[in-house]
Amino acid sequence: MSLFNLAYARQQGGQFLLRIEDTDRARFRADSEQQVFDTLHWLGLQWDEGPDIGGPVGPYRQSERLDTYKPYVKKLLKSGHAYTCWCSAERLQQMREEQQKNKQPTGYDRLCHGKSETERRELPGFTDKPVVRMFIPDDVELTFTDLIRGEVNAPRPDDQVILKADGFPTYHLAVVVDDHEMKITHVVRGEEWISSTPKHLLLYKWLGLKAPAFAHMPLLRNADKSKISKRKNPAARLTWFVEEGYLPEALVNFLALLAYPPAQDAEGDDVEKFTFADFSRDFAWAKVNPVGPIFDLKKLQWLNGVYIRDLELGDLTSRLLPYLERAGVLSGSPSLGVLGRLKSVAELIQTRIVLLSESVPLVAPFFTADDMLVINDDARADLGADAPRVLDAAIAALGDIDDHLADLIAGTAWNAANLEATLRRVLVEELGLKARVAFGPVRTAVSGAKISPPLFESMEILGKTSTLARLHALRATL
Repeated sequence: MSLFNLAYARQQGGQFLLRIEDTDRARFRADSEQQVFDTLHWLGLQWDEGPDIGGPVGPYRQSERLDTYKPYVKKLLKSGHAYTCWCSAERLQQMREEQQKNKQPTGYDRLCHGKSETERRELPGFTDKPVVRMFIPDDVELTFTDLIRGEVNAPRPDDQVILKADGFPTYHLAVVVDDHEMKITHVVRGEEWISSTPKHLLLYKWLGLKAPAFAHMPLLRNADKSKISKRKNPAARLTWFVEEGYLPEALVNFLALLAYPPAQDAEGDDVEKFTFADFSRDFAWAKVNPVGPIFDLKKLQWLNGVYIRDLELGDLTSRLLPYLERAGVLSGSPSLGVLGRLKSVAELIQTRIVLLSESVPLVAPFFTADDMLVINDDARADLGADAPRVLDAAIAALGDIDDHLADLIAGTAWNAANLEATLRRVLVEELGLKARVAFGPVRTAVSGAKISPPLFESMEILGKTSTLARLHALRATL
């Protein structure tokens, strides 16, 4: 929702507001607000006004605007468009159960409407902590115009609570008042709010306010077309994408593709990789598909891999650091030498990962002490009968390679091309082994794993001393 809101605001030269709607105190969590700030900042979706930066129509937390709503509630009560309800939670629960049992539509039965507090006290199910409800007329308009869907028909609402017993407004009253007070012109929200729109339009009408334009976005779906649930799907939590190692620009690109068609190039092919600026420049509500799009993680991983491969090497290196530090591979303040080695390793794995977190097992061997390298069980189990003689031959041949710097131009003989040529001659040609059989034990010794970055480039980065130490260590166990 923020992405599509912001794209339209930027295209139109408007302002994008961030408002914290925290009137549901039962579900309130103190850390949720900061998570909103952090994840939107991470995605690069920057607001023009909000709780953290202020603005001309603040405050931007609804919990700080309670006095703003009171005059509107009084006006609705005075005009008869709202009334006080003293029904207890127990009575309301019993009423709903009876309606369901009798297969009747659920909704408030208006027991309190038209009654004074004294009159209502004489009836069962009274509470001295009342709420305020809308009085929905019989001729309520249920049709409205949506920027995405055109003419929309919504179900008839019941007498919605607009002011709760704790003095906080419900979402329905708060957004209407705040959208007016904050001069909101366009409201972009999920399709689950279609059923509430007639209530909101009634409130605008009763209060003599101009309603904004509405755009109800389709809800994202799982692969089985069920609604994405935060309880069942980790992808419904934005911080999960950070933890897994998705790039924010890739996620923004992917989210823009959901429910919106990609542009086409001169040959008529879809252009699926684009920037937020590209998306915003050509944005149109009429292009939004109202059918709930499937949140395809495989497609996102593909796109993330494309973005990773296109990163400048220094940028990729810096983005890998938090994942390596969190896993304990690197310290929080790596030296220039460590960063230089990491950059060399990053170049090796750039085309081999689709998530930044996948770098951890590939990078770890380059920053592990030789005597602390663990040989993975699957790699050890894959060692064949030829492994001892392969390692013996590799140790002998590599020991003869001079790793001293000849000059700045020629470099050292300990380089990937020479290492590959040497091992191919000794292991493949002289021992007569297939390349996979020949190089497998060397790879396992150097990395501890069956799958690693390119072997010979890895050996060049590790250097002669570490490489030979690891070959000797594995050989000693066979």
